[in-house]
Amino acid sequence: MATDEPNVSIGDVSHSTFAIGSHAQAVSHHGTGPQRDEAAEELLKAVRELRADLTRVRGTDRTAALDAELADTEDEITRTGQAAPSRRERLRELLTDSQALLSVLASAGAVAGLVGL
Repeated sequence: MATDEPNVSIGDVSHSTFAIGSHAQAVSHHGTGPQRDEAAEELLKAVRELRADLTRVRGTDRTAALDAELADTEDEITRTGQAAPSRRERLRELLTDSQALLSVLASAGAVAGLVGL
């Protein structure tokens, strides 16, 4: 055994990106969000607009519930790149319960259209 061979020690590599070898490549995706399709982008934009519009109306239990669900939807799309069918169904239910809101806020109509109401 040769005594002049290099000594390599690798410590904790959690949350790291590295490659070993002459043709190895390391590509990091840390800190980047998931890819969203066009429909998810549209829904996210509409959800954000409706949440902003909700701050301009008198709050009720219904608008509070809608805002909470919209916040959860925004979070889910941001984290996963999409809104699950169950999330879209819940938004449909809340928007149906808020028909008066739909006629006042154009942004509510946009979200309603994007979730299939």
